[in-house]
This record gives sequence, structure tokens and C-alpha cells, in this order.
Amino acid sequence: MRRIFWLALGLGFGATSAVMASRWMKQQAERMAPANIARQAGGTARDLVSLLGEAAREFQVGSAEKEAEVRGQLEAVTGNDAGGSRGRTRT
Repeated sequence: MRRIFWLALGLGFGATSAVMASRWMKQQAERMAPANIARQAGGTARDLVSLLGEAAREFQVGSAEKEAEVRGQLEAVTGNDAGGSRGRTRT
């Protein structure tokens, strides 16, 4: 009777493991399908472009603030309009 119990338990465990492994493999194969990989890559590219655009905007805002601060300090020290056209000319 013990042998039959352990045999049935082993067969049940083996069958359950085989079914679970089969389902997992199907999910992984579906996830790695070319269409899904292309979709994931497209989403990643869009996220990267969005982050780079946001970083560029933050850089522009920060550099404008810093430039205004430096021009204000220069004006306070020299007493001249730091934003004027004196000095070097832009071409």
C-alpha cells in the first residue's frame, strides 16, 4: 500500500511539474516573439526620447537661470548693463 501511495504521489508531482513547465515555456516563447520584442523596443525608444527631451528642457531652463544670475552679478560689480552689445559681437 505504501508503494502505491508513493508511486501515485510521484506520478502526480511529475505530471503537475510537466504541465507547469510547459505553460511557462509557452509564455516565454510568446514573450520572445518578434512582434512583441519590436513592441517592447519601440516603447523603450519612446521612453528614451522623452527622457532626453525632458533633460534638454531642464538644461535650457537651468542655463538661462545661471546666465541671468551671472549677468546680474557682473552688472552689480561693473555698474554696466551686462546684457548690452558692448564687447564682443556675435556673428
